[in-house]
Amino acid sequence: MRPVGVVGAGAWGTALAQMLASDGREVLLWARESELVEEINASRSNTLYLPDAALAPTIRATGDLADIAALDIALVVTPAQHTAAVLDAMPAHPADLVLCSKGIEAGSGRLMNDVARDAAPRSHIAVLSGPTFAHEVAAGLPTAVTLACGGGEAQWERIAPVIARPAFRPYYSADVTGAEIGGAVKNVLAIACGVVDGLALGQNARAALIARGYAEMLRFGEARGAQTETLAGLCGLGDLVLTCSSTSSRNFSLGKALGEGRSAAELMSDRRTVAEGAHTAPVLEQLARDMAIAMPIVAAVTRLLAGAEARGVVSDLLARPLRAERSD
Repeated sequence: MRPVGVVGAGAWGTALAQMLASDGREVLLWARESELVEEINASRSNTLYLPDAALAPTIRATGDLADIAALDIALVVTPAQHTAAVLDAMPAHPADLVLCSKGIEAGSGRLMNDVARDAAPRSHIAVLSGPTFAHEVAAGLPTAVTLACGGGEAQWERIAPVIARPAFRPYYSADVTGAEIGGAVKNVLAIACGVVDGLALGQNARAALIARGYAEMLRFGEARGAQTETLAGLCGLGDLVLTCSSTSSRNFSLGKALGEGRSAAELMSDRRTVAEGAHTAPVLEQLARDMAIAMPIVAAVTRLLAGAEARGVVSDLLARPLRAERSD
């Protein structure tokens, strides 16, 4: 079996490496921090990002992107705001790049597949997205994901057998845009659901927010060319339900803390791991405004992250004019 590369040794990247190594396959895991490379190789652990996992012996960490460039397939799991810089720093790129980060690039408004195509025009781009908590994947618990292949069924036939495991089941899609939009928008909505929890507004409110947030996801996705069926699947609705329901979600936890009265500036400066929704919300709101797409929940999260008081933002949402459910 040929080795597989994983670019990014945070919690999700390490969990994916552990999953890929579960059948004895060699996995090359790139980490930016030299001390983390040393720890993974010497101690079979990643105490900073995935402390409860005893890493498989076939995982080898490296700090040299050239090692990844020499492989056939690499999963790119860097934070969305750093993906362009990491790909630009690679001396070459594998034939197949599987994007596993969920977000929209601040400033440019690019989805990750656009970032990857600009940086690696000769690579075939796929997107892996769905309802996934890193610690559960690392532990081998059952997980299903969308694997959207820009290279069509030929790329799926190359990648799916390499990624699939008995407890990790990918489903094929050709809708790369839809897979990306589902993952990016749900992060913002998870912050909003965390606020509902932090304010103790109840389960009714959270269920309503998930449903109305999903409507916003559909409106934005359809305007950008995503397929409704994709957003109704694992990488849209499935991921939304998971991350809007648990403090295991970094975005939900961020929102919960905002609802409890902590400041966004404090939370963002103090977080060791990235809540991608905080970076995505402002650029998503701007894109929606430019396209005249109503996304009031996304706009509310953007206000919260800019320092607005949570109860006031919720009151403004509840005071919006009454309208038909299927309207904007």
